[in-house]
Amino acid sequence: MMRNYQDNEFAQFWIHNEILYFKYKPNVVINLIAAQRIVADRIQLQNEIAYPIFCDIRGIVDTDKAARDYLAQYGSTLTKAVSLVGHHSISLSMTSFYLKICKPSVPTKLFTDESAALAFLEKYV
Repeated sequence: MMRNYQDNEFAQFWIHNEILYFKYKPNVVINLIAAQRIVADRIQLQNEIAYPIFCDIRGIVDTDKAARDYLAQYGSTLTKAVSLVGHHSISLSMTSFYLKICKPSVPTKLFTDESAALAFLEKYV
């Protein structure tokens, strides 16, 4: 049986109804080492299968430039589309600015509403 749940000190990942859910733990700071671990653990869970990703970024309190650059380059590996769910106006504006600058290789949108984020992913399942 394929394992469909992964957990590390930064986030939890699980697969449900052909969507990979990714939730950062509360008060997480992401540096390059953390970003590399997060991507590696997610890819291991996926077992070489691409999924649409529901990514809850509400637990992140800070990221450094090296981590953002790494996630921009490697964070879309084995993804069909990504919906990012956030809630703080500062993190939302930083994230939307970052999405404009980095131009992810898969369809990626930022949401404050979980049901809208899931609806966006449905066409990629």
